[in-house]
Amino acid sequence: MYSVPARCPVCGGNLQIREVVCESCGTQMRGQFSASTCRYCGLDPEQQQFLEVFLRCRGVYNCVERELNISYPTVKARLESLLQALGLSAVGEEKAEELDVQERRKAILDALERGEITAEEAADALRQLR
Repeated sequence: MYSVPARCPVCGGNLQIREVVCESCGTQMRGQFSASTCRYCGLDPEQQQFLEVFLRCRGVYNCVERELNISYPTVKARLESLLQALGLSAVGEEKAEELDVQERRKAILDALERGEITAEEAADALRQLR
């Protein structure tokens, strides 16, 4: 059995399902059903396989490495790709970026205090952090 395509193969538009049928009893329902309500349905087969293995391994990277015979950096890259395809960001990612900016701001001010950079250079560097 084929999986439902996420997008129109001709124009890339959203698809609308008009009929669903029960495999068990044959009950048919007709109407307008959206195919785009499932965020996971648009994943390609490789992403679906990775997600399944990742869940079976309960998110343990070395288990995913063994199951898929891929390296740690590849596991990280595929997870990042999967998150992006699902429109998700890693939990705490925004906080980590904010902390990084705070650390860089402190480093700039420390360098200014030690006389390693001028006030103008510090001001330029701080403006670039925004």
